Amino acid sequence: MDKTYLDKFYKKSPTERKKALVAADVLTADDFLLTHNLHLADELADNMIENYLANYELPLGAALNFLVDDKDYIVPMAIEEPSVIAAASAGAKIIAQASGFKTTISDRIMIGQVALKEVPDLTLAKSNLIQYKQDILKKANEAHPSIVKRGGGATDLFVRIIEADPEAATPVFLMVHLHVSTLEAMGANIINTMMEGITAYLEELTGGTALMSILSNYATECLATAVCQIPVHLLKRPHSNYSGEEVRDRLIEAGQLAYVDPYRAVTHNKGIMNGIDAVVLASGNDWRAISAGAHAYASRSGQYRALSTWKKAENGDLIGQLTLPLPVGSVGGSISIHPAAQFSKRLLGYESAKELEAVIVSVGLAQNFSALKALVTEGIQKGHMGLQARSLAISAGATGTAIEQVAEQLKRAKNMNLATAKELLLNITALNN
Repeated sequence: MDKTYLDKFYKKSPTERKKALVAADVLTADDFLLTHNLHLADELADNMIENYLANYELPLGAALNFLVDDKDYIVPMAIEEPSVIAAASAGAKIIAQASGFKTTISDRIMIGQVALKEVPDLTLAKSNLIQYKQDILKKANEAHPSIVKRGGGATDLFVRIIEADPEAATPVFLMVHLHVSTLEAMGANIINTMMEGITAYLEELTGGTALMSILSNYATECLATAVCQIPVHLLKRPHSNYSGEEVRDRLIEAGQLAYVDPYRAVTHNKGIMNGIDAVVLASGNDWRAISAGAHAYASRSGQYRALSTWKKAENGDLIGQLTLPLPVGSVGGSISIHPAAQFSKRLLGYESAKELEAVIVSVGLAQNFSALKALVTEGIQKGHMGLQARSLAISAGATGTAIEQVAEQLKRAKNMNLATAKELLLNITALNN
């Protein structure tokens, strides 16, 4: 990648950005031609969902400056919210100057569940499940032999008892967890097939009745962690009233607040997921599953808390860390058929699901760093103003060069709202005529 062609990327037009990516050897001209401008054909879309009517599009952009495990990435992000991509790129740029992100990706193990009820003897049932564990694993793998041939498959089994809750009037459940290596796939269909393949045998071993057999999106055995360490001199902003040390300390305190206050933690984590969901969506993965699992992980202590942590290193640097479940795939589903997902895969240039996890968790940490840094210094609105002004200009009816004219005047206006935008547009239109 020749990054000199990407200088001032945000100032270029969409056409110029595409040419820059080709010149930088990130993509080829054919990458843009083959995707037909990334539109989803009606015939393909009609086979993806039921009762298809039309395509609902989101802008697809690129976040720059990501140095993850000593490799440079340009990250595709599909999102409608202003300033998210800018914030991710800005945070990544500072972190890249401090040696970038270092990641740790756990073994990619997904979890399937069979819920059993009306088990007559829980102690005997649990004993039988443990005794016949290898037989259960064998039956699970026989239900999906192709994943076994590729080196994956069911690897372990665990049993949980969920006691009855008198207040909620719930019965006792015997939960059987199957751990499955799904390799490069997210693995929902693989796991569901395996769970259904062992259900009858589990009923036989326990004497219970199966309520359901399905995967869990709470992928606690598929965790991704990103860490960054930033010297304080990189935290000082030009013309800022805060020193680098003050920014560091205030950012750490902001993280501590999100740890102890669920009301703050929800917004804190929403900012992290701004980046994560945008990359997951662009990659063709299931952003709903990732989001649900992440928020469940934030509640694992019994209280909803911040997903990220920020602390001071012994030498005074700022250290950030983010860990969350990331059961994404590099093959299957929309990844293999959606033209935008295929384009995103070429743009990002990842070769495995683990590599994709590493990039995604790094984007989440960059997003969190930028948001907290803005919050504890100049405030969050300053970074939103430019894009918000353009959005209001378009909503007021501005087109072409009038969009930028209205936006520039809006940023200087006493009230930045739709009524002001409409008034400014009328004045500009009158002057131009």
